[in-house]
Amino acid sequence: MAQHKKINSICVYCGSRMGDHSFYEKTAVDLGTWLGENGKTLVYGAGSIGLMGVVARSTMAAGGPVIGIIPEHLNSIEITQAGMDETIITKNMHERKNHMFEKSDAFIVLPGGLGSMDEFFEMLTWAQLRLHCKPIYLFNVNGYWNPLLSFLDHLIDAGFADKQNKNLFTVVSSIEELAPLIEAGYEEVFQSKSKFM
Repeated sequence: MAQHKKINSICVYCGSRMGDHSFYEKTAVDLGTWLGENGKTLVYGAGSIGLMGVVARSTMAAGGPVIGIIPEHLNSIEITQAGMDETIITKNMHERKNHMFEKSDAFIVLPGGLGSMDEFFEMLTWAQLRLHCKPIYLFNVNGYWNPLLSFLDHLIDAGFADKQNKNLFTVVSSIEELAPLIEAGYEEVFQSKSKFM
């Protein structure tokens, strides 16, 4: 039987760069502010630079708790965000991503690079394999993810993915569109199988 779950902690995947347009930063600020004002815990990669740092600082400025998770090899060369409520240092990237999964009720993917795509596709693959049913929100800021969505259509058209895979995530383009989805929670139709990840 499905169990209704509230979304209290949210993992945000995003770039360690700012991007070439100010609307990326504005969206990161708006998202972090909304998370903080609505009592949501931010789970993210612990960085202080790029959109990662913007989301974290905006969440903290609005009174929200922040959990940063970073692997040892990055912790020695990157500056982690000051003022976080909890910092978790992992042995490697795999452990980092598993911690981020375990700490989160849902996932939001802001614009980012290879790392953000890696994280998105891993969560998407785990959902496809029925290892979890946590919501995944692809935040399509100013059409940033349109080429990725076209590529997914290409996979389907070429016969390498099922059309139903597009139901495993939700595309949003604004905080106003995202907020009611977060507040509505989700139906946990099966429990996450983290021991297989």
